[in-house]
Amino acid sequence: MGPTTLTVFLYALLTAVATGLGTLPFLLRRGFSRRTLGVANAVAAGLMLAASFGLIYEGVGYSLPRMLLGVLAGLAFIVLTHRLLGRYPDFRLGNLGVLDSRKALLLVGIMTVHSFAEGVGVGVSFGGGEAFGVFITLAIAVHNIPEGLAISLVLVPKGVSVLRAAWWSVFSSLPQPLMAVPAFLFVEAFRPVLPFGLGFAAGAMIWLAVAEILPEALEDAPASSVATALTVSVAAMVAFQFLIAG
Repeated sequence: MGPTTLTVFLYALLTAVATGLGTLPFLLRRGFSRRTLGVANAVAAGLMLAASFGLIYEGVGYSLPRMLLGVLAGLAFIVLTHRLLGRYPDFRLGNLGVLDSRKALLLVGIMTVHSFAEGVGVGVSFGGGEAFGVFITLAIAVHNIPEGLAISLVLVPKGVSVLRAAWWSVFSSLPQPLMAVPAFLFVEAFRPVLPFGLGFAAGAMIWLAVAEILPEALEDAPASSVATALTVSVAAMVAFQFLIAG
């Protein structure tokens, strides 16, 4: 007997909940110096860059042209969205300032779009059998924890509560259980869309990390500290992805 739609949904829901675990380190600390803010942004940028190239690598395995098209579409999407938000100078999220609100919205938005592709990946993997689906789901769930950490690194030091940061992290992954079931039911129809979705998320995430998060990191911390934190976080994320894939 193969996996049921309920089984697929519950496993995909697990991946969403796992994203909230990225906020756990912030339960140990409340106040942050400006230098710490800069290093935190550098770590977030490193995690996002490494995750982006992981998505690109995965997308190439399905289709290089569709993945590249997705990267360009993601780039166009984030640039247009950034310009659109610039037309609303008073836009704010809670107690965040205008610039922090824009960055937070872009980050959560990109992670949410990225989750659509991961949800399709979960559903497609269960089409290959329950054992394979469980393996892929657990790998994505573990992978989602540093993504939740990246979101928290941007939100919590700016004054967002740990609980709310956890909520936004989980919210960004909710498309995974929503997309996993239809992708499981219609595997062949969703498989061609997967490389485009992976590339789309990667293109948008790379732009955000380089254009928004790294410049702010360099404003708050010395370039040497930012470069060190960025390098270490990229290396750690790549090693992490390799370990869960292997």
